[in-house]
Amino acid sequence: MPQTAGHDAAPTAETLRRTPLADIHMALGAKMVPFAGYLMPVQYPGGITSEHTAVRERCGLFDVSHMGEFEIRGPDAVLFAAHVTSNDVQALAVGQVQYSTMLNSRGTIEDDCLVYRFADRVMLVVNASNRDKDWRVLQSALQSAGLPTRSGPARRFDCTLTDISDATALLALQGPHAQRILQPLTPTDLEPIRYYWFVDAVVAGVPVVLSRTGYTGEDGFELYVAAEHAGAVWRALMQSGGVTPAGLGARDTLRLEMGMALYGHEIDDTTTPLEANLAWVVKLQKDAFVGRDALVAQKADGLRRKLVGFTTPDRAFPRQGYPVYHAGVASGQVCSGTVSPTLGVGIGTCYLPKAAATVGTAMEIEVRGKRVAATVVRLPFYTRGSHR
Repeated sequence: MPQTAGHDAAPTAETLRRTPLADIHMALGAKMVPFAGYLMPVQYPGGITSEHTAVRERCGLFDVSHMGEFEIRGPDAVLFAAHVTSNDVQALAVGQVQYSTMLNSRGTIEDDCLVYRFADRVMLVVNASNRDKDWRVLQSALQSAGLPTRSGPARRFDCTLTDISDATALLALQGPHAQRILQPLTPTDLEPIRYYWFVDAVVAGVPVVLSRTGYTGEDGFELYVAAEHAGAVWRALMQSGGVTPAGLGARDTLRLEMGMALYGHEIDDTTTPLEANLAWVVKLQKDAFVGRDALVAQKADGLRRKLVGFTTPDRAFPRQGYPVYHAGVASGQVCSGTVSPTLGVGIGTCYLPKAAATVGTAMEIEVRGKRVAATVVRLPFYTRGSHR
């Protein structure tokens, strides 16, 4: 890509990647915007609020094919995945999914990810914005990391990495009606599939990896499908009736209502999982993994800050980057913020000193030059989701 003044030139519609469904989104009148190197639908003509409400009350369909997928194969696939992620991959049964983080030696977060354990491989699902970086991190770890042995020096992990992102499309069918809508399109009985489990299935005549996962707090499924068949599956789902196409805007408001972290907002390579309320995906008792020593030290020293959720009155809009104050002292910035379409109040996240990171703490957000009162609340903001 050409460069100007030492920086990458702003991406254009011609230089951005497109998912296999881009033409369908444009035909539906979607507003397309650059996101993580892709041209993506942020909303459709009905608007973000209507899409958000459709997912909360009925069913919405998202194209999240920009996400990255890496396969790890070989005798040490599970051990390697356990080495480069903070959660306990070895505890996964075949057919189970796990939320985790990929850390660096400082214990800060390079990315958050999903780990899928198949009988013959492991699949990591990573954020589109970090796909290239994550690939380099994994390749470096595979080439340099050693697997301890009892009888001699450490040996290399016996496994291979494959980037299948471009060949893989990903659709997310989300909402309390998702199972009812999807069931007629597949011979697989969906009822027994538990939350964060997956199966190989056929949907609308197309082979898919079908998982009961999502990023909305509602029941739903994510469908991994060969890129060339994505359009057929999308159309079949839309033609089933009761499905609203939904873009990145609604995806963001839905995940924020649930207090779910977004890379580049609540988490990044300056934050640790312990600070970000993600201690539950860190298993310090397992074998050594990247970042473990740093987290052990941080836990022993004590945290200096914690991620919190807050609300503001009178529909004040706490946007990302707005200054945060506690006891009159500057305390960072808003990580994510919006007016909740479901709750009708301003909601957001930020980091506060550890002693102040308790429910009920009073704080302030500077909104357009004026400080607005805010209160720390328990996450998630929305507690009536239908996820199982």
